Amino acid sequence: MAEELEIEEKNAEPQKSKKLIIFGGIGFLVALLIGVGAWFFMGSDDEVSTAGNAASEAVEQVDAPKGQANYVGMPRPFLFNLPGVDRARLVEIKVQLMVRGVDDETTTKKHIPLIEDALLTTFSGADVQKLSTQAGKDELRQLALLSVQNVLQPVTGKPIVEKVLFTGFVMQ
Repeated sequence: MAEELEIEEKNAEPQKSKKLIIFGGIGFLVALLIGVGAWFFMGSDDEVSTAGNAASEAVEQVDAPKGQANYVGMPRPFLFNLPGVDRARLVEIKVQLMVRGVDDETTTKKHIPLIEDALLTTFSGADVQKLSTQAGKDELRQLALLSVQNVLQPVTGKPIVEKVLFTGFVMQ
């Protein structure tokens, strides 16, 4: 019996040492991966940052004559009814206007009642069937842009609104 215990103890030691080596190796690999990940994400790469700065300066030089894009939100959403084939639909559209520069932004804010009238006139003339598709919404957005530009052109002397953006669109 003593011989059997000695044999079992000799066999148990190599298994314990193999488990220790395997778990130690896995722990070392995990620590190594964490270290490499931390170095990769936190390390500074001067070449990339200088290239990024050069690219951003080039973009600023291109946009410098036009000015920075500013967004003017309409104070309230446009809420109107459209007659449909089977029933009338209630439509709510939230709009923001993209302009370039601070001067154009203040001019746009000054003429918000005029812009609201032009947009409401354009929106109320839309077709329910067209508004149910993305192409119809894009067409309405383009019509709204042309309407706003045509209304502001005689007043300001230039079409200051560059884009009409729908930030909310609900049709019930």
